[in-house]
Amino acid sequence: MQKLNLPTFDYQLKSNENKTLIFDKLRKKYVVLTPEEWVRQHFVHYLLESKKYPISLIAIEKQLTLNGLKKRFDILIFSPSGAPHIIVECKAPEVAISQATFDQIAQYNMTLQAEFLIVTNGIQHYCFQKDSEEKKYNFLSEIPPYNKQ
Repeated sequence: MQKLNLPTFDYQLKSNENKTLIFDKLRKKYVVLTPEEWVRQHFVHYLLESKKYPISLIAIEKQLTLNGLKKRFDILIFSPSGAPHIIVECKAPEVAISQATFDQIAQYNMTLQAEFLIVTNGIQHYCFQKDSEEKKYNFLSEIPPYNKQ
């Protein structure tokens, strides 16, 4: 798999029916290793190890309903109170981050109402903070670390 612009971690791989699987620490099971999953697993470990988010506040690939359609977000971090805090949209490394990527995560946030949005392809990472008063998102130069409040 491609080297990413994220810290490496000790991952577990195995083969099953000609597919490579990677162990997902959050879902506690092996999942098919796709380029997007490679990015997702690296980003989760980055959030846990570098940004110190507790594993108990992170959800992966959960469903939400948006305008009557069922969608799946990649990573959702909850605040300690249980409210959606950060949504992360992961793309494969070869997928360019585009306006469509930002539009996709902003649509998810119409339902979730998180304070922060992150889009990543493992190479480039963009973080935005919602400004409810101005009804816009402000670019942040870095991803916020865990804050217990």
